[in-house]
Amino acid sequence: QVQLEESGGGSVQAGGSLTLSCVASEYVPYMGWFRQAPGKEREGVAAMAHSPNTKYADSAEGRFTISRDIGKNTLFLQMNNLIPEDTGVYYCAAGRMWTSGIPTPREFDYWGQGTQVTVSS
Repeated sequence: QVQLEESGGGSVQAGGSLTLSCVASEYVPYMGWFRQAPGKEREGVAAMAHSPNTKYADSAEGRFTISRDIGKNTLFLQMNNLIPEDTGVYYCAAGRMWTSGIPTPREFDYWGQGTQVTVSS
Protein backbone atom coordinates (compact mmCIF):
# COMPACT_ATOMS: atom_id res chain seq x y z
CA GLN A 1 0.00 0.00 0.00
CA VAL A 2 1.50 3.30 -1.10
CA GLN A 3 1.34 6.01 1.53
CA LEU A 4 1.26 9.70 0.69
CA GLU A 5 1.84 12.59 3.05
CA GLU A 6 1.13 16.17 2.09
CA SER A 7 2.46 19.35 3.65
CA GLY A 8 2.58 23.04 2.88
CA GLY A 9 -1.02 24.16 3.13
CA GLY A 10 -1.99 27.31 4.94
CA SER A 11 -3.79 30.63 4.75
CA VAL A 12 -2.80 33.40 2.38
CA GLN A 13 -4.29 36.53 0.94
CA ALA A 14 -5.37 36.73 -2.65
CA GLY A 15 -2.36 37.15 -4.91
CA GLY A 16 -0.13 35.18 -2.60
CA SER A 17 1.72 31.93 -3.16
CA LEU A 18 1.98 28.53 -1.54
CA THR A 19 3.94 25.40 -2.32
CA LEU A 20 2.52 22.01 -1.48
CA SER A 21 4.67 18.91 -1.09
CA CYS A 22 3.79 15.24 -1.09
CA VAL A 23 6.12 12.44 -0.14
CA ALA A 24 5.28 8.94 -1.36
CA SER A 25 6.45 5.79 0.40
CA GLU A 26 7.50 4.31 -2.95
CA TYR A 27 7.71 5.16 -6.63
CA VAL A 28 4.43 5.34 -8.54
CA PRO A 29 4.46 6.37 -12.21
CA TYR A 30 1.66 8.92 -12.11
CA MET A 31 1.03 11.52 -9.45
CA GLY A 32 -1.35 14.40 -9.20
CA TRP A 33 -3.07 17.03 -7.11
CA PHE A 34 -6.77 17.32 -6.48
CA ARG A 35 -8.80 19.74 -4.44
CA GLN A 36 -12.20 19.75 -2.82
CA ALA A 37 -14.08 22.85 -1.78
CA PRO A 38 -16.90 22.65 0.77
CA GLY A 39 -20.03 21.24 -0.82
CA LYS A 40 -18.28 20.45 -4.09
CA GLU A 41 -16.89 17.35 -5.71
CA ARG A 42 -13.21 16.59 -5.72
CA GLU A 43 -11.62 17.98 -8.86
CA GLY A 44 -8.32 17.44 -10.58
CA VAL A 45 -5.84 20.29 -10.48
CA ALA A 46 -2.74 18.87 -12.16
CA ALA A 47 -1.00 15.59 -12.81
CA MET A 48 2.25 14.33 -14.22
CA ALA A 49 4.32 11.34 -15.09
CA HIS A 50 7.85 12.45 -15.88
CA SER A 51 8.48 16.00 -16.98
CA PRO A 52 7.40 17.36 -19.42
CA ASN A 53 4.34 15.11 -19.41
CA THR A 54 2.09 17.33 -17.30
CA LYS A 55 -1.55 18.35 -17.50
CA TYR A 56 -3.40 21.17 -15.75
CA ALA A 57 -7.00 21.98 -15.17
CA ASP A 58 -8.01 25.21 -16.89
CA SER A 59 -8.29 26.93 -13.51
CA ALA A 60 -4.66 26.09 -12.71
CA GLU A 61 -3.05 26.70 -16.08
CA GLY A 62 -0.55 29.56 -15.95
CA ARG A 63 -0.71 29.96 -12.17
CA PHE A 64 0.23 26.53 -10.80
CA THR A 65 3.28 24.40 -11.55
CA ILE A 66 3.47 20.70 -10.80
CA SER A 67 6.85 19.03 -10.48
CA ARG A 68 8.42 16.00 -8.89
CA ASP A 69 11.70 14.77 -7.55
CA ILE A 70 11.74 11.17 -8.73
CA GLY A 71 14.71 10.23 -6.55
CA LYS A 72 12.94 11.43 -3.42
CA ASN A 73 9.45 10.23 -4.43
CA THR A 74 8.24 13.77 -3.82
CA LEU A 75 5.63 15.73 -5.70
CA PHE A 76 5.24 19.50 -5.56
CA LEU A 77 2.61 22.04 -6.48
CA GLN A 78 3.75 25.64 -6.72
CA MET A 79 0.69 27.88 -6.58
CA ASN A 80 0.98 31.55 -7.52
CA ASN A 81 -1.54 34.37 -7.82
CA LEU A 82 -3.95 32.53 -5.58
CA ILE A 83 -7.59 33.56 -5.61
CA PRO A 84 -10.38 32.82 -3.10
CA GLU A 85 -11.79 30.22 -5.47
CA ASP A 86 -8.64 28.15 -4.89
CA THR A 87 -9.72 27.54 -1.30
CA GLY A 88 -10.20 23.90 -0.40
CA VAL A 89 -8.56 20.74 0.83
CA TYR A 90 -5.77 19.70 -1.50
CA TYR A 91 -5.04 16.03 -1.94
CA CYS A 92 -2.02 14.30 -3.34
CA ALA A 93 -2.78 11.19 -5.37
CA ALA A 94 -0.78 8.47 -7.07
CA GLY A 95 -1.65 5.69 -9.46
CA ARG A 96 -0.90 3.65 -12.56
CA MET A 97 -3.89 4.42 -14.79
CA TRP A 98 -3.70 8.12 -15.61
CA THR A 99 -4.42 8.73 -19.28
CA SER A 100 -2.63 12.12 -19.55
CA GLY A 101 -5.77 14.25 -19.57
CA ILE A 102 -7.09 16.50 -16.84
CA PRO A 103 -6.86 14.09 -13.92
CA THR A 104 -9.97 12.40 -12.56
CA PRO A 105 -10.19 10.69 -9.16
CA ARG A 106 -10.92 7.26 -10.62
CA GLU A 107 -7.52 7.22 -12.34
CA PHE A 108 -5.67 7.28 -9.02
CA ASP A 109 -5.50 4.54 -6.43
CA TYR A 110 -3.65 6.11 -3.53
CA TRP A 111 -4.52 9.26 -1.63
CA GLY A 112 -3.05 11.46 1.03
CA GLN A 113 -5.00 12.85 3.96
CA GLY A 114 -5.24 16.32 2.47
CA THR A 115 -3.96 19.73 3.42
CA GLN A 116 -6.11 22.85 3.79
CA VAL A 117 -5.52 25.87 1.58
CA THR A 118 -7.44 29.03 2.43
CA VAL A 119 -7.25 32.15 0.29
CA SER A 120 -8.83 35.29 1.63
CA SER A 121 -9.84 38.30 -0.41
